[in-house]
Amino acid sequence: MSTQTLPEVDTRPEGTDTTDDDAPQMFHYVRKNKIAESAVMGTHVVALCGEVFPVTKSPKPGSPVCPDCKRIYENLPPGGE
Repeated sequence: MSTQTLPEVDTRPEGTDTTDDDAPQMFHYVRKNKIAESAVMGTHVVALCGEVFPVTKSPKPGSPVCPDCKRIYENLPPGGE
């Protein structure tokens, strides 16, 4: 299995996988420049793990992060190159 690196990835966790109280179960890493557009326009973003969703929540410190996104993010070269 190979992993593709997205160019210009500047990431921040964003939530999916909601629970009954509308709080995301985990957050995903997505391109930073797509977060505001998704939040305002309702467009979908693609997480590093491949999940596609609209941004609806912001993470709080200590929020759980998708293990696949975290693994991919940690293996990206510094500076998004």
